[in-house]
Amino acid sequence: MSKTKLVVIGNGMAGVKCVEEIIALGPDTYEIVIYGNEPRPNYNRIMLSKVLQGEHSLQDILINDWTWYDDHGIRLRTGETVNRINTHAKYVETESGLRETYDILILATGSSPFIPPIPGIDKERVMSFRTIDDCTRMSEYSKEYHKAAVIGGGLLGLEAARGLLHLGMEAVVVHNAPYIMNRQLDLKAASMLQQELEAQGMTFLLAKNTQKIIGRSQAQGLLFTDGSKLEAQVVVVAVGIRPNVDLARRSGIATNRAIVVDDYMRTSEPDIYAVGECAEHRGISYGLVAPLYEQGKVLARTLCGQETTEYKGSVPYSQLKVSGVDVFSAGEINGEGLQTAIQMLDGIRGTYKKVLMQAGKVRGAILFGDTAEGTALLGLVQRGADVAELAPREGSPDPAEIAAAALPEQDTVCACNNVTKAAIMKAIREQGLETADQVREQTKASGSCGGCRPMVAALVKHTHQLKNNGDVKALGKPDRVTEMPVCSCTTLGHAELKGRLDHILALREDGVDAEEPQQYSSVFTRQMNLTLIMQKLGWGSEHGCAVCRPSIHYYMQVSTSTMNERVTITDVHSAAEREGMRQQSVEAGIEHKHEIQVRWDEGIPLSSYTLEVGGLRAILLSSWTGAHMPSPVNVGIAPRPGSWVSALVQDIGLVASPVGWEIYAGGHAEHPVKEGRLLGVAETELQAAMLASACLQWYRQTAWYEEPLWAWTERLGFMSIREVLLDDQLQTELATKRNDELGLVNHSGKAGMGR
Repeated sequence: MSKTKLVVIGNGMAGVKCVEEIIALGPDTYEIVIYGNEPRPNYNRIMLSKVLQGEHSLQDILINDWTWYDDHGIRLRTGETVNRINTHAKYVETESGLRETYDILILATGSSPFIPPIPGIDKERVMSFRTIDDCTRMSEYSKEYHKAAVIGGGLLGLEAARGLLHLGMEAVVVHNAPYIMNRQLDLKAASMLQQELEAQGMTFLLAKNTQKIIGRSQAQGLLFTDGSKLEAQVVVVAVGIRPNVDLARRSGIATNRAIVVDDYMRTSEPDIYAVGECAEHRGISYGLVAPLYEQGKVLARTLCGQETTEYKGSVPYSQLKVSGVDVFSAGEINGEGLQTAIQMLDGIRGTYKKVLMQAGKVRGAILFGDTAEGTALLGLVQRGADVAELAPREGSPDPAEIAAAALPEQDTVCACNNVTKAAIMKAIREQGLETADQVREQTKASGSCGGCRPMVAALVKHTHQLKNNGDVKALGKPDRVTEMPVCSCTTLGHAELKGRLDHILALREDGVDAEEPQQYSSVFTRQMNLTLIMQKLGWGSEHGCAVCRPSIHYYMQVSTSTMNERVTITDVHSAAEREGMRQQSVEAGIEHKHEIQVRWDEGIPLSSYTLEVGGLRAILLSSWTGAHMPSPVNVGIAPRPGSWVSALVQDIGLVASPVGWEIYAGGHAEHPVKEGRLLGVAETELQAAMLASACLQWYRQTAWYEEPLWAWTERLGFMSIREVLLDDQLQTELATKRNDELGLVNHSGKAGMGR
């Protein structure tokens, strides 16, 4: 029986990594053919700078040699460029005329150096730095010429400059930003790195914009926009990359900046997938190794018919050695609303650490000189952890070992070679490894860029420490992560408090609470039993405080186990009784004041609006006026162009469009100003109200007390929220729950995702 034929266009790191995963999961599933335009097997591009610097040869950076392809029955077509895909007849064709049919096609065409439109860019001795052949050209130029300029002060430019120095050339880095590696580092870390590189012989011209490359037919130097010049016989351009999408675009496959893929790496054409730098997922194309490998794993499991979680995107990070200096960067480094949680500078050791936060959550981190904590910090950034988790543990003075101990077992330590903490500790324990070099030989961890070597060394120390202490069971197991307490009255965080309240209220409504079997008959009765609730929760203060009492009260109001059975105070008490009870609530410190405000163009007569606009406003007001919310919520309706209501900076924004309504969430008009993101589109006002109501209800049920809606979208992840709300059944259940409370008639109709 013939196998399904899998053709891969691209012999780079992302495509071949996906093939490796496929072979591991189903070695006999596919007949595999790989096309690569270079005349050599798969190699590690990250290591090109090491080749240029004389530390490695081509053989050293090969990921898979010729025998690997033969051993796994893979046909490798090197030196072949595919220039056509027939998506209907399902075949590809190369420039040389080769034709190959396929059942499944993976596009892993990678990217090419971005060449800016600078006059003179096509002169001789102007080159990029992307392949082994580029390393060879630089080496040849160095034998005859001595002055080089590198345009670009990012990682690639710095590595190219370091290689040119090794070849004996003068290397001047020209960068248009005020400091180097400005996308990964802050000014302080960049200045420290620049000092190190200057000590190695590198020269920098910062905040310089190149106007043209001078010389007749060959490069002789650079002319800058300020009129100054720089002599240079060799010019290396390293200002970024551009995804290779021409082949896909010519073949009718949907592209944007890169090839558009879904959460399973599927393109717009059946049986065609894309992975790596050429793929664009949820508007982002990644140029780092770790995200590309994550994509490859998801695609491999998909193609092998195995259950897999969808690819949801990656937190960008870099953990590298820049010319021998350890540097780590993750998450958001520069952005509105970011604040510094930790900043530490050790001038003696030459180390620097900075952790950035937003709304009490870890958002980004920078390490310089000592990157042992990098992997642990990356985990905090990925989870959006509370800043309380940054506090060091007592009795553990070594930060590297603290980071090694705190790192979850299944977290990846070496992104280049996909080696986890568990795999490293297992190798150390079972093979008696004593050094980071031995770990590298056995597992490949730190064998590529070397950025993770400090963590590998720390894991060696940590594993042996656990073994010496006889704590074999703890080897590789992460410490329990704790939440920041709600207040000083308790050790419970918001998540645990909410969960315990759900359990307590469920027992009471089932009539199985031995201490208090009487059923609650009103919200007011529940409020007056806060003291008993706090006793059951083990509260440190008998009556709580102004922080925790409103929190408990709110979570009781929106408990998912009791929502449908609640009645409001107005159902059972007169106006006079309600006012008396309201005053008691105020005195007890539990009155909840967070409600929803619906904004629209109030200055224009209602008759000026269409029936649909008036109906949308009426539905939202009737459903949500007086609703208890975690934090004040602003809903903005923009029914026409030029509306004074800026819906995109409201918590929920509804904007009229030619197709009906666009619904946005997560905006914020005050500092930090944030623009809402599109939840979906709706054809009618009923459908728009459904989606907006579903979002508000999901926010009520899953937000922490006093957590603004924009912060809630960041904590849960906007895409995960959208996936919940665009599920037809869940949307209906959420949207009608508030109406069930009020006894209103349910509205039908659902909103969909904009395409």
